Amino acid sequence: MAANVIKKQGSGSRRRRHSRAQPMSEINVTPFVDVMLVLLIIFMVAAPLMTVGVPVELPETSANALPVDDEEPLTVTLTAEGVIMIQNTETGADELVAKLQAIAAERRSDRIYLRADGANNWDAVAKVMGLLNSGGFSNIGLVTDVARPGSGG
Repeated sequence: MAANVIKKQGSGSRRRRHSRAQPMSEINVTPFVDVMLVLLIIFMVAAPLMTVGVPVELPETSANALPVDDEEPLTVTLTAEGVIMIQNTETGADELVAKLQAIAAERRSDRIYLRADGANNWDAVAKVMGLLNSGGFSNIGLVTDVARPGSGG
């Protein structure tokens, strides 16, 4: 982007000889605004796609959120059908401990999040929590939805 030059308009010939060209001091912000609007639209469209994509009906509680770590949160999901998933990858109960031990060796944090569908009974959730503990994760956070006011949660 080059600076435009404005010449002074003089009334006499003496002024024309001594006048110098001065750079224009205005900045054109239109291209900057255009780029920012395009980036805003891209992030507005992409942000909802960055969540974990396994649909489960989480139970509702009034508990506060857990503090966030530097690492990407590791999430294990137990669906209503009893399927166990690490992040978005389906895993059998017999393979879960071995995979978790391999993951635990690569991570600094022992925190893991368990998302269990509300249709599961407590026995199934407790068994998965035992497998998570056997896999090397002793800091287990249960993921729930925020309770609506007046729901008693």
